[in-house]
Amino acid sequence: MTDQKNIVILGAAESGVGAALLAQAKGHTVFVSDRGTIQPDYKQQLTQAGIAFEENQHTLDRILQADEVVKSPGIPEKAPVIQALREKQIPVISEIEFAGRYTRAKCICITGTNGKTTTTLLTYHLLKEAGLRVGLAGNVGFSLAEQVIEDKFDYYVVELSSFQLDDTQDFQPWVAILLNITPDHLDRYGYSLENYAQAKLRITRNLDSSGAFIYNADDEVTGKYFQSAFMAAQQLPFSLHHRPDAWLAGYYTGEDTLCTNLAPGLSEDGGVEISIARSPLIGQHNRQNTLAAVLAARVAGLEAEQIEAALATFRNADHRLQLVGEINGARYINDSKATNVEAAWYALDGIHEPIIWIAGGTDKGNDYSSLLSLAEHRVKALICLGVDNTKLHTTFDPIVPHVEETQSMKDAVQRAAALAAPGDVVLLSPCCASFDLFKNYEDRGRQFAAAVGELGNEGKKVGG
Repeated sequence: MTDQKNIVILGAAESGVGAALLAQAKGHTVFVSDRGTIQPDYKQQLTQAGIAFEENQHTLDRILQADEVVKSPGIPEKAPVIQALREKQIPVISEIEFAGRYTRAKCICITGTNGKTTTTLLTYHLLKEAGLRVGLAGNVGFSLAEQVIEDKFDYYVVELSSFQLDDTQDFQPWVAILLNITPDHLDRYGYSLENYAQAKLRITRNLDSSGAFIYNADDEVTGKYFQSAFMAAQQLPFSLHHRPDAWLAGYYTGEDTLCTNLAPGLSEDGGVEISIARSPLIGQHNRQNTLAAVLAARVAGLEAEQIEAALATFRNADHRLQLVGEINGARYINDSKATNVEAAWYALDGIHEPIIWIAGGTDKGNDYSSLLSLAEHRVKALICLGVDNTKLHTTFDPIVPHVEETQSMKDAVQRAAALAAPGDVVLLSPCCASFDLFKNYEDRGRQFAAAVGELGNEGKKVGG
C-alpha cells in the first residue's frame, strides 16, 4: 500500500480507539496518546490489537513525527500539543474525517445545539425499522471509524457536535441536518456566536447536488448566517407552522399531523401527510426533531406508513424528557440531561399541564431570565435540589407560588408527590450540572427514576 502513513491518535476514548483500529486495519503505523488515564476496556482493545499507546502524558517528540494526527473532539485548539502540531503544520483531523475516507455508505449527519441525540436516534430507528442496512455513530457514543472497518452498512446516521465538525475538511455527508443554533460552548469559539454558527454550518460545506440540507426555518441564528444561494444540494427547510410566504419541505398541519413535500414548486397538494399521533415524544422541540427525522426518512425513500409504524415503537435516550412513572394521576418526567437553561426552557415550554419542577445543581453562570414567563404561567412549585440554591431562590421566589429546599433526590421526589395533584407533571429538568450531589446527569436521572419507582410501590402497598 503506497499511502501508508505514520498516524498519531490523540485521546483514547470511543472515537480515538475506533480511529486507531481503523488506521491499523488500513495498514498505517499507529500510535495513541492520551493525557489522562485510559479506561480499562479501551486499553484492552488497544493491547489486543497490538497498537502502541501512552497514557497520562503526551510525548511531543513522538507525536511530532506524525504525518497526520486524528484528534479527539474534546481537546481544545489552545492545548499545547495542538499548538505544537500547528506550528509544524502537521495536519490535524477528526475521527469522522478519517472514517469518511474509507466508506462509500451514505451518511445522514445531524448537528445543532439542542435535540441532536433524539433526532439521531429517531432517524436511525425509522431507517432500521424500514429494513435499511443502517449504522448509528458519532456523538451518540459509537465510533464511525470502528464500524467502517467492516463497513457493512449502506447508511450511517451520525450525530456531530461542533467540535467534531471543526476538524473535518473533505468529509461529505449525503444528508445534513441542522436543528438550531443557540449560544453554547462559546468559550471554544472566542465568545463569538458567529464563529460557533459557522462551525455548525461546516456540515453543509461538502454537500453536492445528490445530497440534501434539512434545516429549521424557525431558527433565527441559522437564518442569519446560512447563505442559501451558494448551495448545490437540495434545500429542505422545515417549520412548526405552515407559512404562505415561504416554501417548506416539512411543516405541521395539525396537533398530530405533519406534511412533507420534497419537491419545491409543486402545488400544496403535492405533499405527503404523516400522523405522529403514536409517537411517545413530548414537547415543542421534539416536534421539530420529529420533522427533521421524518424528512431524512423521506429523502431515504420511506413511505408514510413505514414512518408512522416506526414512530410508535421509538424509545428516546434515557434522561431526555423520559416518562418514568405515574402516581395518583401525576406523571413523572426525567429530563436530567437538561444541564443548561436552554434545554430546561424546551422542557417547560413543551409541557402544558401544571408543573412541579425539580431544579438545581452546579450553576454554570446561568441566566434564568428566559425561563421567567414560563415559570410564572406553568410552574406551581419549585423544589430546589442542590448544595447552593441561592440564585434559584432569588430568581423564582417572587413568581412561583411555592419554592422549597431539598438536599437529596428521595426527599425531592417525596416533596413533589405531596404537592402534586392528578393531572400535574413532576419534572426533573435541572438547568445545571450535577456534580454537587451526583456523579453525573445519568446518576441523577437514575436516582430520580428509582425514587419514583419506590414511591409508586409504597402507594400500591398502602392502597392494595
